Amino acid sequence: MVKKKCLWLVIGIFGLFLLAACRQQNKTTTTTEKNQISSSTTTVESSQEESQVEKLLQQMTLEEKVGQLFLARVPEEGAIEDLQNYHLGGYLLFDRDMAGLGQADLKQKIAEFQENSPTPLFIASDEEGGTVSRLSRNKIVSPPFENPQELYQKDGFDGIVRDIDRKAAIFNELGIQLGMSPDADVSTDPESFIYDRTIGLDAAGTSEYVAKSVGEMSKEKIGSTLKHFPGYGNNRDSHTEIVTDERSLEELQTTDFQPFIAGIQAGADSILVSHNIVNGIDSSQPASISPAVHEILRDQLNFKGVIMTDDTDMAGLAEFISQEEAGLKALQAGNDLILSSSYQTQIPYVIQAIQNGQYSEDALNQSVLRILNWKEKLGLIS
Repeated sequence: MVKKKCLWLVIGIFGLFLLAACRQQNKTTTTTEKNQISSSTTTVESSQEESQVEKLLQQMTLEEKVGQLFLARVPEEGAIEDLQNYHLGGYLLFDRDMAGLGQADLKQKIAEFQENSPTPLFIASDEEGGTVSRLSRNKIVSPPFENPQELYQKDGFDGIVRDIDRKAAIFNELGIQLGMSPDADVSTDPESFIYDRTIGLDAAGTSEYVAKSVGEMSKEKIGSTLKHFPGYGNNRDSHTEIVTDERSLEELQTTDFQPFIAGIQAGADSILVSHNIVNGIDSSQPASISPAVHEILRDQLNFKGVIMTDDTDMAGLAEFISQEEAGLKALQAGNDLILSSSYQTQIPYVIQAIQNGQYSEDALNQSVLRILNWKEKLGLIS
């Protein structure tokens, strides 16, 4: 009898241990499941945040994606039709696009461009100030935008910041996102071609100017464009001829790269590459179509934003390579965005090159993604 009682006691104790173990296992399983659900939810939420622009990219045809790589000069005829036929990434306004117009007229013109574009457009205008301000030259703004040197001499960097705030208000009213500035070139020689477009200070002063400008533009939701990488120096004008820069890489790194580095650290959206042949980096071709120049931007300076060419119609490139080839060559070098007056021939050439395997669709997608992300940042895509 005692033996039976002991046996039942052992069985009972074992059962209690088993029950407790099961409960503990259930708790562990439930906690694990909760953690998995929480982790899964976080992943889904993160994926949703990341996929807003990616979803748009996935919906695009090859032709639509290639079109996004072109910031085009507005054609004299068929501007609306070309937005739809070539799926352009944006329009760059020149004097002829605003001559004789008032603010209300220009605003309506820009709105019409946006209304007829399948994907929201960049609208850009060269607005460095002084001699490079299309809005000023065509009396769309009054008083005119002053150049950076005048602003700095009168009010220091506070004057620069106030000027950017004024531009932001006018750009927002008109529908412009890109002012194609600041000029990050280091120039202290009043006789050099680029001098009047710069702040006119040494590398340290130019770096401070660029960093403050980029910071204020970001705050005001104006797209920033540092130009003209790898630094113009005291060279001649590549609008009118092929230009060769004889400086060494070490000299460029010590001086000219510094404002670009400052701008990148401040969060610059884009960098524009010159057409100068820079012997210290690549003596065989203009910087705008040189892979070596673009590798410096991506790999050494760690720039993640949009890289764009100067206008491919400028003599510095147009006298070196055909316009038909120029767009493809620029993309193969590592540009994301082509400033183009010849997009009607360049776009079909790029499409054909992708189909022939000369330019990968993976590289295309990366460039389009950078462009769409920038558009989203500026509020064009929501």
